Amino acid sequence: MSEIDLNSLTDFDWDKAYLITPYTDQETINKQLGVKFKDPTNMVYRDDIYLLVFLNKNKVVQYVEIPTKYGQLKHGGNKNSITLQMQS
Repeated sequence: MSEIDLNSLTDFDWDKAYLITPYTDQETINKQLGVKFKDPTNMVYRDDIYLLVFLNKNKVVQYVEIPTKYGQLKHGGNKNSITLQMQS
């Protein structure tokens, strides 16, 4: 398992990051983020991506689609990281 530091991969201001997993519906995304966010990916129907959403001061500032083919993503040991378990 590898840990990825999100601070080293971003060049914009953010204070929270949320990992949205495949098949997550719009209502659950909004509850998880704590703000209204129109999901541009239709995650409820997707199993091929994770959605990593960055917020700054309770506003979405960026999101990234991460293909599931690279492995299983989980929140890491601290708020600024995610862990990646590689597919074998």
